[in-house]
Amino acid sequence: MREERSKRISVKGLKLQVDSGTNSGKLVKEVIGLNKTIDGKSIVKGLDLIIQRSDRIGLLGPNGCGKSTLLKLLLEQLTPDSGQIKTGTKLKVSYFDQVRDQLDQNRSVKDYIAEGRDFITINGKDLHVVSYLKNFLFDPDQSRSAIRTLSGGEQNRLLLAKLFTLPTNLLVLDEPTNDLDIETLELLEELLIEYKGTVLLVSHDRTFMDNVVSSILVFEGEGHVQEYVGGYADWVTRNKAELANNTARTSSKPEESEHEANKRIKVAAQKRIRDLDKVTVQIEKTEQQLESLHTEMAKATFYELSNDKQTVCYSQADALEARLIELMDQWEQLEAS
Repeated sequence: MREERSKRISVKGLKLQVDSGTNSGKLVKEVIGLNKTIDGKSIVKGLDLIIQRSDRIGLLGPNGCGKSTLLKLLLEQLTPDSGQIKTGTKLKVSYFDQVRDQLDQNRSVKDYIAEGRDFITINGKDLHVVSYLKNFLFDPDQSRSAIRTLSGGEQNRLLLAKLFTLPTNLLVLDEPTNDLDIETLELLEELLIEYKGTVLLVSHDRTFMDNVVSSILVFEGEGHVQEYVGGYADWVTRNKAELANNTARTSSKPEESEHEANKRIKVAAQKRIRDLDKVTVQIEKTEQQLESLHTEMAKATFYELSNDKQTVCYSQADALEARLIELMDQWEQLEAS
């Protein structure tokens, strides 16, 4: 998926440690009939949107179309002209901050990350700060060095390291890829793939967006914002297919009204969400059953059972693993639909 990038880093072999905080509620944001006009220009018009835990949503549109404004509306930093924004429970928000002036250049790298301590807490577990910094490609000598000795790209990487120590479950990233070198850009992509929380992302790097997001909000002009499943490339492919279908349509076929089209899209989206919820519940239940069975099989007493009983347990584990693969395939098909 990255033919146009000539350089790539590898973090395989490293166990990336990022703090996704405590889980938010299943519902992160619900937007109903949102409208916002600034200086006579309609930024958002009649937007309905549901953001659920672990969604990764990219915002797509030309400069000045209102992407940053919509983020501020969702985070209730701006007040809408009309409509409702409902916020879920246990939400902890963090921003990617690229302002290097906030870094104390005389402070050491590890002190900036761990606030003078030797250990930091990631997902409830203590981790030595030097080990944590290895995830971000800092060697032990760099960890002890002053921030002023780092290059610009390394300082951006340090800001990422700080960001992912925060116990957040909603990351808001407004143009995080600006001024990032390829090495740091690739690392940010790996971190976001590892991240378990919800992500709202604005980026002009279409490849980066394709590799990270699960859906996009497209600013289509005059305040119309439409959600599409998939990334930028999926949206382009879909637009080409729709254009071809529209061109091939006979003039005698009655056109679908905008109201009917919106209704059809919403019904399909709601059905997809319900189906995803059902499959997710089945996946969680199967994983719990499999984990419980593995726990029993790991006990020393398991090997005191008869061969027949052990065989039954092995067969149950095989069946659960096969079922899990099947459910994951269903989940991926629904995500891609």
